[in-house]
Amino acid sequence: MVFGDYDMPALTVKNIPETLYNRLKEAASAHHRSINSELIHCLEQMLLPQQVSPSEHLKRARELRRDIDTNFIDIDDIQEAINEGRS
Repeated sequence: MVFGDYDMPALTVKNIPETLYNRLKEAASAHHRSINSELIHCLEQMLLPQQVSPSEHLKRARELRRDIDTNFIDIDDIQEAINEGRS
């Protein structure tokens, strides 16, 4: 993500548990990023909403539907569950 040549806010993080810092450092190395860049990436992934188009949602729904075993449940099982809920 390119933000231009202006000053951006800075953040100092204190009291990071050593195990967390080590995981961050390992992830940064694995992704060929600085620790700072890896931390920004992690924050973006957690805090910024991911834009997914309706066509992507539909594609994923179709993929999930394709994986459903239609022999697993039938209309009689559904009707039985409905009737149980009514008693």
